[in-house]
Amino acid sequence: MQLLTEANPRDPVLDMALTHALLRRVGAGELPELARVFVPGPTMAFSRLDALRDGFPVARQAAVAYGWTPLVRLGGGHAAAYDSGAVVLELITRTVGVGTAIQERFAAGTELLVAALADAGVAAEVGELPREYCPGRWSVHLPGGPKVAGAAQRNIRGATLFAAAVVVTGGARLRKALLAVYAGLELDWDPATAGAVEDGVPGARPGDIAAALSAQVGRRHGGLERATISPETHALAQQLRASHLAGPTSAGPARP
Repeated sequence: MQLLTEANPRDPVLDMALTHALLRRVGAGELPELARVFVPGPTMAFSRLDALRDGFPVARQAAVAYGWTPLVRLGGGHAAAYDSGAVVLELITRTVGVGTAIQERFAAGTELLVAALADAGVAAEVGELPREYCPGRWSVHLPGGPKVAGAAQRNIRGATLFAAAVVVTGGARLRKALLAVYAGLELDWDPATAGAVEDGVPGARPGDIAAALSAQVGRRHGGLERATISPETHALAQQLRASHLAGPTSAGPARP
């Protein structure tokens, strides 16, 4: 499995478009299976369902006002936020059929997250918290504490994406932005459910979590070969970029 660590923190929309391009190319058999582990720029990742809500323009502007780049992501239920205090893990693997083994991939992916956090000295559990933001049964939270990671999938013919963002630092910054964004979307949630790894483990650093995630992926996939994102993938990402813009001039969602 290839390991990609490149990121574009000043252009989160490009990073999302690159993920989309990588998924397409793995599905087409043009690339091998791969893992992407990177520290992102300030991202407010809205779902396609969010973009259909009446309050979406207000929520989008709230994200911008707090310094987060709004975009439309590939999967997930509601808005999720992550920035340089987080680590994004993406696993793109080949699959036969669309929509098969979804729960099994969620279980395996979140077990990997918990194992990597344990390697970094962080105890974590899987399960939905009452009234959490971007709720889901595969959320990862600190024992008795806040949610620190969410997981999502996107499945296309030939390939599947498992994606997660682990919030390591900056829980207060995250809560402030989500309060405004979720108010705009008119979604009920409990702000106490949003936090960071450092809330339970002071001194936790994104670099340590990134290293632990990469190590766990390598153990489970027979090792990792470092690689870079090719010019062909960058070119495809530029074609897909408009489909991930959250502004009023954005194009409609691109085909998977």
